[in-house]
Amino acid sequence: MIFYGTGIGLVTGLLGAGGGFLLIPALVLLLHLPMKEAVGTSLLIIALNSLIGFTGNLHDKGMDWQLLLTVTALAVAGILLGSYLNKKIPAGKLKKAFGWFVLVMGIYILVREIAGMPD
Repeated sequence: MIFYGTGIGLVTGLLGAGGGFLLIPALVLLLHLPMKEAVGTSLLIIALNSLIGFTGNLHDKGMDWQLLLTVTALAVAGILLGSYLNKKIPAGKLKKAFGWFVLVMGIYILVREIAGMPD
């Protein structure tokens, strides 16, 4: 697990991309975790990373609290919707949808890089 985590961290750090797109397949394919548990684990890691980043910037006087509260409210709404949909969507369909999402995002990023579009 240490090898997988280090590898994912290295690749995502070099690419500047979020680790979820690599972490979920690694958890499913290499560690044989069910898809829903892999997604939950990835989201927990993202939440912890966000919390650590937030606490590091708490003393920043330029923090946009209105934006923070808006994003938090939207995230809570997303959590509630996701919890509801989790009960309705079979894991196999979720796995397929995630694969298509990663493919589309990969193509999008590749096109932007080739076209030289700014971030």
